[in-house]
Amino acid sequence: IMLLTDPEIESSLLISSDEGATYQKYRLNFYIQSLLFHPKQEDWILAYSQDQKLYSSAEFGRRWQLIQEGVVPNRFYWSVMGSNKEPDLVHLEARTVDGHSQYLTCRMQNCTEANRNKPFPGYIDPDSLIVQDDYVFVQLTSGGRPHYYVSYRRNAFAQMKLPKYALPKDMHVISTDENQVFAAVQEWNQNDTYNLYISDTRGVYFTLALENVQSSRGPEGNIMIDLYEVAGIKGMFLANKKIDNQVKTFITYNKGRDWRLLQAPDTDLRGDPVHCLLPYCSLHLHLKVSENPYTSGIIASRDTAPSIIVASGNIGSELSDSDISMFVSSDAGNTWRQIFEEEHSVLYLDQGGVLVAMKHTSLPIRHLWLSFDEGRSWSKYSFTSIPLFVDGVLGEPGEETLIMTHMLYFVFFSKILSVHLCERILVSLQGEACIMGAKRIYKKRKSERKCMQGKYAGAMESEPCVCTEADFDCDYGYERHSNGQCLPAFWFNPSSLSKDCSLGQSYLNSTGYRKVVSNNCTDGVREQYTAKPQKCPGKAPRGLRIVTADGKLTAEQGHNVTLMVQLEEGDVQRTLIQVDFGDGIAVSYVNLSSMEDGIKHVYHNVGIFRVTVQVDNSLGSDSAVLYLHVTCPLEHVHLSLPFVTTKNKEVNATAVLWPSQVGTLTYVWWYGNNTEPLITLEGSISFRFTSEGMNTITVQVSAGNAILQDTKTIAVYGECLCACTPCRPQAQGRQCNCWQPEAARPLPREQRVVVEKELSRVWSPPLRVMWFTCTVMATRPGEHLSVCVLKVALLHSLT
Repeated sequence: IMLLTDPEIESSLLISSDEGATYQKYRLNFYIQSLLFHPKQEDWILAYSQDQKLYSSAEFGRRWQLIQEGVVPNRFYWSVMGSNKEPDLVHLEARTVDGHSQYLTCRMQNCTEANRNKPFPGYIDPDSLIVQDDYVFVQLTSGGRPHYYVSYRRNAFAQMKLPKYALPKDMHVISTDENQVFAAVQEWNQNDTYNLYISDTRGVYFTLALENVQSSRGPEGNIMIDLYEVAGIKGMFLANKKIDNQVKTFITYNKGRDWRLLQAPDTDLRGDPVHCLLPYCSLHLHLKVSENPYTSGIIASRDTAPSIIVASGNIGSELSDSDISMFVSSDAGNTWRQIFEEEHSVLYLDQGGVLVAMKHTSLPIRHLWLSFDEGRSWSKYSFTSIPLFVDGVLGEPGEETLIMTHMLYFVFFSKILSVHLCERILVSLQGEACIMGAKRIYKKRKSERKCMQGKYAGAMESEPCVCTEADFDCDYGYERHSNGQCLPAFWFNPSSLSKDCSLGQSYLNSTGYRKVVSNNCTDGVREQYTAKPQKCPGKAPRGLRIVTADGKLTAEQGHNVTLMVQLEEGDVQRTLIQVDFGDGIAVSYVNLSSMEDGIKHVYHNVGIFRVTVQVDNSLGSDSAVLYLHVTCPLEHVHLSLPFVTTKNKEVNATAVLWPSQVGTLTYVWWYGNNTEPLITLEGSISFRFTSEGMNTITVQVSAGNAILQDTKTIAVYGECLCACTPCRPQAQGRQCNCWQPEAARPLPREQRVVVEKELSRVWSPPLRVMWFTCTVMATRPGEHLSVCVLKVALLHSLT
């Protein structure tokens, strides 16, 4: 047993090895935010701290070791048995010092920099890593669009392929059961609905299963999809679909191959007939599942009671939040019965042999309801003589239990049932003969007997069915037409499936159909609809692309940049690839497989480099170009211009940079009374002022993600009268060039110290004044202005 102390008081663990009789305290040097226990090794724990560090313990919390800093919350996972060879392997998403996210793996007790692996090359989108069963998912946004990648059984990542017309903006993995991925995808034109897609075994190729499934946000802002997988029956799902602003409940028995509305009960709770005609009227169910262990949720099913489904909902043309009743099906959703007119929590006991219902109410209660015949009849039972406020109900561990807990009361139902085990009858689940290619027979207790069912034995008989067209879905790139045939979609070229194979190899040539995963049918049309192996044709390279691993068009001087070469089709094993980085360095590869992790290169100079890639094989060639901007960080900007000028005289302004070479820059200038900036690619501009006064000039320099600016003020006077040579009277009011600089001379030490101190306030690094010249200029009769030009030097170079 492990207890955590209040973190506001101290950070400690209390651990008991004698079932809580005694505890020993272990102090921690970090504050725990969450714990993740290993699914097999009970002493192995991962602890996530409040400062985003991940720790591991192999001694049930008695000793801890730091694994990684900067770990993303809830994005760390234990290894999955069967997919990972090392049981102590940890999968995690971590942020780098510059804010990027990476997918890392390492051993829990040996997670040094040298022992960390990066299964996905390059960076991934923040908060996108998912490790679930045999699959690992990551997301990478490029060109403003998200791209999704999957690794099956820890093999190399492949991009997940949706139909080409799909433009996803969000994706949620719903299920990875039975070697298949069920994903909910929100497309660009959807707001409160998602489309359901189902994949092949590798999780790469997806086909549409159901459109416009309703979604909502949970209490913590998480997305909740109205899709429910019925426990105990393979391939059975319930979904709420939005049609013309109405939400309706649909059911499938073959993992989304076919969907139909739910037939409403024939009679209501009083036995009166219900007039509800499909498709205009049907039964609609709420499909949200409670995360509170003391409530059963709005819908419930159990693996050990495969035919029984209990849910709240309503009868009508659409799903409603009013007039909610409780319904039960004892034949896997084929028919339904109304059991209560108000919402109840329902608990399964004795493998569904006993159903316990307790009313959802804010008032105190003392009664509950029992059913021993799968909800056909109910008996009232008093569990207390004094009404109590009940938050919920909880069954003791084990589906065959007869013990229920509510509040602080334990209710035992074993005395109600006969102590001997039941005789069971054989039943099929529902009206259809085959579900997922097999006919399964289960043993159930006779409804009139009140006896204990004992341990669950699962399906007693299972017989495969003959394959029919209903056991096959349309393959990737194919759509079902009105005649029931799967034909190529307008956007799909069937020959493209052979693009990833090489001459001399073979690939599976699709017939347009693929059997629903986990379907157990045999013979029939199986041979006709199964993909056939075919020799790979030789193909010329086509669709060549070169991109950076993070999807950006910039790189930093002196740092590794990873380039990815992508080819839509061609003989990848017999292809020569030549890459020219544009800086005088080029490399060659003999096939694309040797470049799966990308090509790393370091640029030692800034500038725009033309990166080219040429692909050749015996049947043709293709090329692609990438213009890569290599920059270095901009540290300082200084705006250089005169302190004084006259009207209509041209003024030159220059942005001086440190360092001087930083790559491609954009300059944005504001001067005078202009409200719109001037944007240039050059660091100097010329302009004139048409009126007197003080004017502000600002320049902003954009270098990559950094923007720096400097601002200066310039005085503008109306006329210039020469102080060196008096102007004639007829020259009054006109400009005259009166620049008569003195000879250059050193600045006295005392003055030089003062000047250097003032310059240090506006310029870094420190400067050294070398010499100066001054010009005397008369601005008006009787007024003079001295303008001095300083020649300065940096500590290590003259400028």
